[in-house]
Amino acid sequence: MLSVDRLGIHIQAATDHAVDVGFDGRRVWSFWTLRDTTAEPGSLLAEWPPPLRPFLDGSTRLTVTDHLSGMTLYDAEVALGSAGGRIAVDNARGNPLGIDKSGKLTQTFDTRGDDDVASLLDAMGIAFGALQDFGMDAFLAYGSLLGAVRSGRLIGHDSDADLGYVSRHEHPYDVIMESMALRRAVEATGLRTRRYSSSAFKVLVDEADGSIRGLDVFGGFLMGGDLHLMGELSVPFQRDWLLPLSTVTLEGRPFPAPAQPERLLEATYGANWRVPDPAYHYQTPRLTDRRLSGWFREGSSFERKWEARFAPVAHTVPSEGPSSLARLVVEREGIPARVVDLGWGRGGDALWFARQGSAVTGFDYAQRSSIGVRRTAEQEKLDVRSERLNFLDVRSWMSQASRLAHEQGPRTIFCRQVIEATTAFGRDGVWRFCDMVLRDGGRLYLEFHSGPRSRHGKDLLAVLPIDLVTKEIEDRGGRITEVSKGSQNDDDRPICQLVVEWQRPQSRPDDRSGGTDEQELNQVR
Repeated sequence: MLSVDRLGIHIQAATDHAVDVGFDGRRVWSFWTLRDTTAEPGSLLAEWPPPLRPFLDGSTRLTVTDHLSGMTLYDAEVALGSAGGRIAVDNARGNPLGIDKSGKLTQTFDTRGDDDVASLLDAMGIAFGALQDFGMDAFLAYGSLLGAVRSGRLIGHDSDADLGYVSRHEHPYDVIMESMALRRAVEATGLRTRRYSSSAFKVLVDEADGSIRGLDVFGGFLMGGDLHLMGELSVPFQRDWLLPLSTVTLEGRPFPAPAQPERLLEATYGANWRVPDPAYHYQTPRLTDRRLSGWFREGSSFERKWEARFAPVAHTVPSEGPSSLARLVVEREGIPARVVDLGWGRGGDALWFARQGSAVTGFDYAQRSSIGVRRTAEQEKLDVRSERLNFLDVRSWMSQASRLAHEQGPRTIFCRQVIEATTAFGRDGVWRFCDMVLRDGGRLYLEFHSGPRSRHGKDLLAVLPIDLVTKEIEDRGGRITEVSKGSQNDDDRPICQLVVEWQRPQSRPDDRSGGTDEQELNQVR
């Protein structure tokens, strides 16, 4: 028995197996009949993935097929929602989309043409050449290696390509510095890249229809009998399992591979790596995640979510006027000479301050969210500077705070809807940043949500009790000079605004010893 409705697909199953869901003859989603379902009276429910739900308004010929045997379990015309047309799971360019291994709705390989695959393979060849010229032992990794060894093809439900390499070093710091140089070497070939960790970067490949495909370059190194490979792996591994490199064929082209590729595939996907799994979920062991994050990542847990939220409007300039917090700043300070905007998001308030004559530095880790404002500021020749900062990474905020603390002149820190978008560890970074930057004068103007929405809705912002925030600030040496409460106009959500000062204590130990911010950084380490 199987049925379909607005909630999802209702099935009966005694064993766990992977099935493919197709719309009008094209796979859009795969799931496991037991692992990915929840029990309900008389059946199991596989809920529609959230990224797919906005498209489910219309009719389609829906099929459910056993992935391994190809047996059709369901084939019928279904109508979802109220629209009369056909359901089209496409992007703005009209290109077909599917759910990939990470649960994202994207252009998977099973929907791409030969020209698009060729451009990716060409970029892989160029990247391999640059890495090899640099002296790196580079090889296919993860899904690309799996597809090459298992079938000689890119995996249909995959959406990117993966390269790995073995560093010449054993210390994470040296691995980082090497990765920085490698990225420059790859860019020297004409390829565009984007770094997303200190030992991994992405090559951006332009496909024939203007879409961009990702080619990940993962740094790895051997130390103490273990292979640490960015992305997911920190496992016992022998050097002769990797080197000297062998050769495999992917889409008819030869590429380097580990000496024993089966060893790396088993370490990544388990003993059953030869069995195709279109709904594969990899669970990184907690120790591995903490180890690799501590060495190479910046704690960017929320970065993708924020960039996805702002993506539709990232190239536009906010049309609304200054926020109430920006108006409060001008009421108390006049037009500030220098504004430090923490978590400036799309940059609307920062642009307004700059147009009034302020010199503005906007900090955020979701850099792509403020493209429109940065372009406008450049066109208008405004004094606006954009910097990356992540309060989940001590190195990130400490280095920026140290630089600002040594610059002359008063400054105003503007921080709106930031502390409720991070963790307690991140909030502590905010207070320590302000302590360093404002200890010789200036004020923090802070706004945060202190109550829930008046209507139902999902949000990336938490609710923070006022007492909790004030205690954290005071514990870090801040003095609250003003508190005001109100509501956010768009949904009547309660907000709190604080004005805070930090001053250097007269008896501070590092005053007597000639201490510096570098000593404070050493204490954090």
